Formats: sequence, C-alpha cells, structure tokens
Amino acid sequence: MTEIFYTKDHEWIKVNGIEGVVGITPYASEQLGDIVFVELPQKGISFEQGKDVAVIESVKAASEIYSPASGEIIETNALLEENPEIINDDPLNAGWLYKIKIMNKEDLKNLMNEEDYNKLIGV
Repeated sequence: MTEIFYTKDHEWIKVNGIEGVVGITPYASEQLGDIVFVELPQKGISFEQGKDVAVIESVKAASEIYSPASGEIIETNALLEENPEIINDDPLNAGWLYKIKIMNKEDLKNLMNEEDYNKLIGV
C-alpha cells in the first residue's frame, strides 16, 4: 500500500515499503512559478531527513529541496534535466524528483498527512 506524506517545506514522499518517491507539492509549484532548471542528487548518495538534496530554479527564485526521510538515492527523474517544466504541469506524478531507499521509517512520524498539510496551506 502506498502512503503519501508531506513536509512543512512543501515536499511530498510517496512510500511503498522501504522505497519512497519524492517531489514538491502543487502549492510549491504554484508559488515558484515557471520552473526553468532542476539540480538533482547523484544516485548512491545518502541523506539525513531535513538535509538539502536538490535545487529547483524558477523565474522567481532558486529553492532548496529537503529530504523528507533519511535514505539513499536510488533513482532520479532524468526527464527533468531537459524538461523541468514537467514539475509545473504534473508535480504529483510525472514531476517527481528522485526515489530513495528509506533508511529509517521512524522519520515518517515527523511528517504530515494530506489533511494536516492542507490545513498548513489553508485549503
């Protein structure tokens, strides 16, 4: 069963077993405006929860992306290198950033469910 969690910094993680797919929320995508460049992490690198992992640049600003959970990068979305606007078009599916092997599922307890995230952004 896939579960989705959110950070206060507007990242999401879809968890299936010990694997997680990470991206930014539609709210974050809207706030950034037109995304023009994405710097993704290298495969094989490990990160602690809350550490900066990637950078998204838009016409408005550059924003660091923080890891929602501790883990090792197992895949990145190569399509974003040539077409970063995919994040604007479909931030919850085709616009995913990277996949991680989650090192500590306890990290997920620090994240929000969809209802709590919607309260955060005032939906």
